[in-house]
Amino acid sequence: MLTEERREQFRSEVARMRLKTDRSRHDGKARALGALLMVAGVVGALIAYNNSLSQDDARDIASFQILATACVSVTVLGAALYLAAAVAGVLRLWLLRQLVEGQAQADQLAEALRERRD
Repeated sequence: MLTEERREQFRSEVARMRLKTDRSRHDGKARALGALLMVAGVVGALIAYNNSLSQDDARDIASFQILATACVSVTVLGAALYLAAAVAGVLRLWLLRQLVEGQAQADQLAEALRERRD
């Protein structure tokens, strides 16, 4: 129950400060594109491997190896894009939390200074 109370307190603080809490408009697109690139890269590499099995000439097999390597690099690019979008969301929440906590600390200091002055 303590976690729920803290979560509600955090939400009320964010609402009170009128901070922008929605996601970036590119996060969803980047995650979807990253997932699509990962799937496309794996499928492309498997197709290149399957087609290379029917080849006898070493030059043809080498061409399929190059294609499979390019597909693996597309998969890695997709994973990096997906991960970057996911980490951006976590960092945005962390930064928002830091902002709320910093504002609360500044409010406490201001109140303490007012009490000391009076």
